Amino acid sequence: MKLTKHHGLANDFLVGHADELPADPEALAQRVCDRRLGIGADGLLFALPGPNDSTRMVLFNADGSRPEMSGNGIRCLAQAVAARNNLITGDLLIHTDGGQRVVSVSAGSHPDEIMARVDMGPVGAGPGVDPSLDLELAGTADLGNPHLVVHVADTNAVDVAGQGSAIEALYPDGLNVEFISPAADSDTIDLVVWERGVGVTQACGTGACAAATLASRWGLVGDTVTVRMPGGNATVEVGSRAFLTGPAVVVGTVEVNESLLHG
Repeated sequence: MKLTKHHGLANDFLVGHADELPADPEALAQRVCDRRLGIGADGLLFALPGPNDSTRMVLFNADGSRPEMSGNGIRCLAQAVAARNNLITGDLLIHTDGGQRVVSVSAGSHPDEIMARVDMGPVGAGPGVDPSLDLELAGTADLGNPHLVVHVADTNAVDVAGQGSAIEALYPDGLNVEFISPAADSDTIDLVVWERGVGVTQACGTGACAAATLASRWGLVGDTVTVRMPGGNATVEVGSRAFLTGPAVVVGTVEVNESLLHG
């Protein structure tokens, strides 16, 4: 099996093209995403045939769980599909477990990079803030996957792994936890994230949309928000639908050997 490796703001993914899912994809994701014994990534993406020449995206986290959606992952998958189709600029229709998405791709600042603007759809209400949490300002949102956004004074002072995992444990189905604080720059927020099924990551696309939407509703920012994460910046346009713009970079191609492929 041949995989390409990409990252969206240091949130990294392996992408494979296939006619159907391989046997036991959950275990395969755990093996190939292992950073010591495998190739290493936050997730494994499959680009499968969709209706009417579209693409179906199926994502498995590094722990083998299957999330509904990833804003960084879909940009990485779009880069792989665009390269396969020799598409430099244009729109891709991608079906995900969180719904249908349109991704507009264009050339990036160097040959290994694209820029992608994703129609992330409406932002739903999410599962609600657990009443046991003592949070001054927090809210939940749904981007096809669930998020809890917490306003803090300083994201640098947050124990993301400790606090994020403790908050997620309160939710039977899990969720992503974003900690945000307004930056000195106008319409900019700082964000650090605990991702369900992965842990601490350098960036989260759906989390950026959830955070920007709630920060705008709270009056902290306007309708076009720069989300500053450890892995880099993304832009979110807030409205009846959220639009996420950011880069995807291909870093290499890997031929997976039989021992890793079959365990």
